[in-house]
This record gives sequence, structure tokens and C-alpha cells, in this order.
Amino acid sequence: MKLTRKSLDQAVEQQIISADQAERLWGFWRSQHANTPQFDFTHVLYYLGGMIAIGAMTLFMNLGWEEFGGWGVFFISLLYAGVGLWFSRHFADRGLMIPAGICATFAVALTPLAIYGLQQALGVWPDDSPYRDYHRYIRWHWLYMELGTLAVGCMVLWRYRYPFLVMPIAVTLWYMSMDLTTMLNGGDYSWELRKLVSLYCGALMIGLALWVDIRSRFSADYAFWIYLFGVMAFWGGMTLQHSDSELNKFIYCCINLLMIVVGVVLMRRVFVVFGAIGACLYLGHLAQDVFEDSWLFPVALTAIGLLVIYLGVLWQTQEQALTQRARQLLPTALRELLEHRQ
Repeated sequence: MKLTRKSLDQAVEQQIISADQAERLWGFWRSQHANTPQFDFTHVLYYLGGMIAIGAMTLFMNLGWEEFGGWGVFFISLLYAGVGLWFSRHFADRGLMIPAGICATFAVALTPLAIYGLQQALGVWPDDSPYRDYHRYIRWHWLYMELGTLAVGCMVLWRYRYPFLVMPIAVTLWYMSMDLTTMLNGGDYSWELRKLVSLYCGALMIGLALWVDIRSRFSADYAFWIYLFGVMAFWGGMTLQHSDSELNKFIYCCINLLMIVVGVVLMRRVFVVFGAIGACLYLGHLAQDVFEDSWLFPVALTAIGLLVIYLGVLWQTQEQALTQRARQLLPTALRELLEHRQ
């Protein structure tokens, strides 16, 4: 639950707290959350500038850099990374942890480019594909760049402990879930294998995110980006599976409904969003293919919707008691995680 100035003003109007207490409480809350990502103009500028800089050296890299040669690309990448780490230390010394984390992330994002330049310089680059294809196409030889990025990202994260540093690690794991397809298939592209690899790698990333979430339950949110890309890989691989069995499609809907429940329990919106999209896709399938000419289907669906609303009302009236009773059945670490998130 987020504290707002409006809620404090309402508390003053109802004489729950004094105006002086509201002012001091607001100042205390702002100081406590100064280094927590928020949706305000300052943080938007931080992340907008950071993503522009990161995108310039990753997604928007052009062929002009090829003129520097392998060693040129390698040393320029190291120079840029050093500048990023210097700015990170500079901002950290001033207590500006958000821009410090973004600058450190910028340095990590240069790792694939540095490895690409080094491979070019040593003459071990396997084909004529340029660096900019790294973010566009699936190739087995991107794995060297991805493994190097994971290693550097983990080391920098261990050293600086900025949650945003998990972003390039999560993106790299997502890339690997796709590039592993060609490696496992002998260099050939297989759409069916790619869907399966995405499904299983996404499930592993979700498990990793939960482990990180529990381990860091009393500190910053290090699991957000792993959850995001893990759910994307898992849900994408699952949704793209083809089956003519209505039972399998119903199981798909049940998994999406379970994702919604997991998202609510863990307070992770990414599960709820993708689970809701999947459930809607299944309902669309029923309306278009199974009950196309049935007048009863919309009536039954309306009744189900009203029943869900009624269950929500019942849950609201008994939420605290049911929540406490359910949490007693959970492991201590997971229970502490959920209580800390309230």
C-alpha cells in the first residue's frame, strides 16, 4: 500500500493526526523511499536517459563501428564501460542510488559488444554477421557473448548490489532461451523446439526469480526483471503450442488462472497480466470455435462472471482471517516474504 499526501491530509481532516505530524511523516516517508523506483518526473528522466544510453550501445548500434576493427571495438567498449562505472561511483557518493545503478547497468550492457570485438580481433568470429544482429536474430554463436554478459553482470551485481543490474542479466537469460534452440538442433532453426525451450527456460527463470525473491525479501527487489522475462518466455512458449485437444486447451486456461492466483499471492502483476490475457484467449476460442452458434454461452459466461464477483465480495469480508490461516501453512521464508510485501 502506497502512502500519499492526500491520505495524510484526509487523516488530518478527520483529526487522526495533527498537521505537524502529517508533515513530518510525509518527510520521513519521502526520505525512506528516495532511492526506490517511483513513477515521478525525476525517475522518468533517470530511466529515460539510461535506456537511451543503453539502447545506443545495444539495439541501435550501426555498422559504422565496424570500421574501428575488432581491437578498436573492444577497447572503446572498455573505455565506455569505465566511464559508466566512474559515473556510478560518482552518483553513489552523492547518495543518488537510482542513477548510480543505471550507470552500472550501462557498463554491463557493453559486455556483448566487447566480446564481439575481442572475437573479431582474435579471428574466431564464425561468420560475417555484424554485432547489431545480436538483438535481431537467433544464432548459436551469440552464446559466448551471453555467457560473458552473465558472468560480468553477476560480478558487478555482487559488487554494487543495485537492483537494476538484474535487468541485463534477465534479458540475457531470455536471449539464451532462444539461442539454445539452434545449438540443441545442430545450428538449424526449429520453431517447435524453440517453443519448448522457451517454455522450460521460462519456468526455470520463474523458479530462479522466486529463489532470489525469498533470499532478498528484507532488502531491495532483485527479482522483478527475472520474473518479467521468465513469465514472458514461459507464457509465450506455452501459448504458441498447438493442440487440437479441447482438454489441453482447458488445461492451458487453468494454468493461466493459476498464474493469476500466483501473481496475487506474490504481489507480482506480471503473472496477473499474462494470466488474464491467456484466460481471455481461451474464452475467445470457446466463443469463436466451440460455442459459435450457441445462445446459451454468453448467458453462462455472464453467470460465471457474476459468480466470480460474488466470490470477491465473500473474500473481502473474510480476507484477513483466511489470509492468516493460509499463511500458517507456508514455509517461514515465503511467509516472511509475503508479510514484508504488504
